[in-house]
Amino acid sequence: MSRLIMHVDLDAFYAAIEQRDHPAWRGRPLVVGAAPGQRGVVATCSYEARRFGVHSAMPIAQAVRRLPPETLYVRPRMARYAEVSRQVMAVLETFTPLIERVSIDEAYLDVSGLTTLMGPPAVIGQRVKARIRQAVGLTASVGMGPNRLIAKLASEAQKPDGLTLVPAEQVGDFLAPMPFTVLRGVGIKTAPRLARLGVATVGDVRQLPLATLRQHLGARMGTRLHQQAQGLADDRVYPARPRKSISKETTFPEDVTDPRILQDTLRWAAQEVGSLARQGRRLGHVVTLKIRFHPFETHTRSRTLRVPTADDVALLRAAWSLFQAEPWTGRAVRLIGLGISGWPERDADGQLDLFAAQVAEHHPNPDRLAVTLEAIRGRFGPDAIQRGWRRRSVD
Repeated sequence: MSRLIMHVDLDAFYAAIEQRDHPAWRGRPLVVGAAPGQRGVVATCSYEARRFGVHSAMPIAQAVRRLPPETLYVRPRMARYAEVSRQVMAVLETFTPLIERVSIDEAYLDVSGLTTLMGPPAVIGQRVKARIRQAVGLTASVGMGPNRLIAKLASEAQKPDGLTLVPAEQVGDFLAPMPFTVLRGVGIKTAPRLARLGVATVGDVRQLPLATLRQHLGARMGTRLHQQAQGLADDRVYPARPRKSISKETTFPEDVTDPRILQDTLRWAAQEVGSLARQGRRLGHVVTLKIRFHPFETHTRSRTLRVPTADDVALLRAAWSLFQAEPWTGRAVRLIGLGISGWPERDADGQLDLFAAQVAEHHPNPDRLAVTLEAIRGRFGPDAIQRGWRRRSVD
């Protein structure tokens, strides 16, 4: 008997919370991120804004040109979003302990054993959605299938507020018409190779012999895509699986050469990574910059910090200094992002070692400062307090 894996994805999470907390904002295009006329990017946006082609990490100036005058622009309230995320995860824990949280707004659940207690899978999915709506007043899209790949694709199939069930015997029909780019591992190198083989859909990939895929993509990738095209993928959920790194990156719709846009995008990534790290009570020693140039030239650069951190400013400064240390100015950038890794040994309260504490003893704890700022914004509004680095260069 196959497993039943559920993927729960909150719809336009940040924007939905803002519209919930401010009823007058419902039904209007809403952008969470930088304000018009300021440097910055879109953190996320409502579905009303997405209809105009706006998406996360888009430069705010570009978003403003696409959006109508009645659009609302609000600053992120990370503490508020983290609070709601904890409430949602608590709801999911009432269904099963087999939960794997993969981001602030999505999780996998193994609900294989619930059918004898709650009924058919569709009933389980509806109950999960209803309890989330009852607890936090938000909608979630739910996908259910025999493994993680199918559950994830199913949750994306009918957004927002969707529920898609893909039984094992229907996996082939579900996957066949999808573009082959939905398969995990298809990137900038693999996609052109598949296209040269004359494939456009997952169904086309399925028709290719395994030997052909291995010949053109390599043994490992060819085998992996062959299995996925057949609907075979990991069917396990990993509760509390430790993360080795936290990263955020974005691919620009058009190549970027303006260093201000690149720095603002890294500023957004640093805020996202810092917030996720603080939620997970992680402090990283290693900051990594990832950058991709036109057409597919990709580089990573890393720096090891003396004191581990989850501070937005420290992450941004390290990543930007890595960028400036290379002869990259003026080159067309397709993708940029940053991450942290290298968690040090620490106790349950996140206490640094003695020597790290001595290094930082004359400076405010940046992680506590970030948490305090997020708490103030969560209570008094997005504009109640901001870091000074929002209004000046990090140079």
